[in-house]
Amino acid sequence: MSYSVGQVSTFAGVTVRTLHHYDKAGLLSPSDRSRAGYRLYNEADLVRLQQILFYRELGFPLDEIAAIFKDPQVNPLERLRARQRELNEEIARLQGLAEVAERAIEVQKTGVPLTPEERFEVFGEVAFDLSYATEAELKWAHSEGQREAMARADAHTKEDWRRLMGEAGAWRAELLAAFDEGLPSDGERAMDLAEEHRLHIARWFTSCPPDMHRRIADDFVADPRAFALVVPPSQQRPGLAVYTRRAVYANAARHAGDGTDVEENR
Repeated sequence: MSYSVGQVSTFAGVTVRTLHHYDKAGLLSPSDRSRAGYRLYNEADLVRLQQILFYRELGFPLDEIAAIFKDPQVNPLERLRARQRELNEEIARLQGLAEVAERAIEVQKTGVPLTPEERFEVFGEVAFDLSYATEAELKWAHSEGQREAMARADAHTKEDWRRLMGEAGAWRAELLAAFDEGLPSDGERAMDLAEEHRLHIARWFTSCPPDMHRRIADDFVADPRAFALVVPPSQQRPGLAVYTRRAVYANAARHAGDGTDVEENR
């Protein structure tokens, strides 16, 4: 039995254009011809088409499918196992996103309602980037500190947020002043500001020992979205994120040097 392009398109559920594309790519060419010269697919061609569609459904790119067909040294089973691992990782990532979305829904349902005017009054220029929040949620999904921070943030009232952001704004002004005056990042004033920031996190969100504070400061340098939560872009200066990170590291080293139990200072 032989089948025309139109027939194969109908029962295989693919477009004629797709079949022509597979032909041009060297993946699947009709093996037979009709008396009128039309190209026809035979049974072996249909088996190959099923294989192509199977690999495509699993997300294999066409060039990788072609390699599987053309190279006898290629082990299809190994390719499938590798793809299975990738799919499992993607499933886990999507499940994490679904959990983040569920948390966001709960926050919207139970969180503090703010009008646009109140939101600007409380948060000012500080903006919470949803993409960064989502990535942070996934990155620290198994962290007890992350869970505690989210739970405490959810419980804050509007007045809590007003006080919290007021403290953050005063601290930010001091940080900018120290930086603009050229005070050293490992000097006493800069280290004191780093300590104030660490205690601010502990007071409002979660316990923040020096090693955690260093990781937070690393994000300030690695991801502009993280530093924008501390200093809005309109107030930032070149080198300020690095300066802040160095101050945090210097403060952590200071505590390590004097043996202070920093958690007692909460």
